Amino acid sequence: MKHQRYPAIVRTLFASVLLLAATVLPAQTPDFEALVRQLDDSSTFENMDFSAIFTIVTDRPNKKQEVSQIRMFRRDSKDQSLILILLPEADKGQGYLMEGDNLLFYDPTSRKFSHTSMKEALSDSEAQNDDFSKNDTLEDYSIASTSEAMLGKFPVWVIDLKARRNDVSYDQVRLYVRKDMPLVLKQEYLSVSGRLMRTMLYPKYAEVTKGKYFPSQMLIVDEINKGEKSQITLSEISVDKLPDKVFTKAFLEQAN
Repeated sequence: MKHQRYPAIVRTLFASVLLLAATVLPAQTPDFEALVRQLDDSSTFENMDFSAIFTIVTDRPNKKQEVSQIRMFRRDSKDQSLILILLPEADKGQGYLMEGDNLLFYDPTSRKFSHTSMKEALSDSEAQNDDFSKNDTLEDYSIASTSEAMLGKFPVWVIDLKARRNDVSYDQVRLYVRKDMPLVLKQEYLSVSGRLMRTMLYPKYAEVTKGKYFPSQMLIVDEINKGEKSQITLSEISVDKLPDKVFTKAFLEQAN
C-alpha cells in the first residue's frame, strides 16, 4: 500500500483549513493585513492542544464513493502533529508524526518509519495538508488587491493573495471573508496564469472554545477534473490537554 496518499496535517493539516475568532468587524474598510493576521492567529492553538476525527467522503465520476477517516492531534506551541489512519481498513494503523518541517510516515506492516513529503493529498482525496495546518499567510503571500462582494446572503471582503515564494502550493489564493465576523466562507486557489484550480467551501463552523470557531464541515472541489470533490466532516473535536506521549513514535507503534 503506497503511503504517499496521506499527508501531514500540520506544518503550518487541520486550512487552507482556518480557525477564526468571532470578533465583530468594524463597518468601515478594515486593515486587511491585520485581518489576515487575525485569521491566522485564530487558527492557532498556542495555549491548548487540539484533536478531532476527520471523515472524508470523496466522489469521482464513474467511480465508487470512497470513505476514509483519520484522527488528528495538534500541539501548535511546539509545532507538533500526529495523524492516525482509521479507515479504510486496509490502511488502518498507518500514521504520520510531524515536528516542525520533519515528517515521518509509519507503516505497521514493516514496523518502520520513513521520511516523506508534506505536499501530498490526504487519504487519496481532494484535501491537502495545507488545508488544515497552522498558517502564516503573510509569510507566504502578499495582498495583491481587495474588493467587496456578496456570497449568498453574506456581504464579504474578497482578499486576493499573491505568492511571495516559489515553494507554495498555489501562486494565487482568493479569500472570501464575512464582514460581520472574521470567518472564511470560501477559498479559491489559482495558477500563475489565473486559472482556477480548486475551491474550498466552509458551510459549517463549530465553536471549539469560547470565541474560537473551527470549520466542522468543508467541501473541496477539484476545478480541473470536473466532478471530483471531497466532503470533510469533523467529530469529537477537543481542545483538552493531550499527554506528551501522543507526539512520539512509541504512540504510533502502540496504537497498532
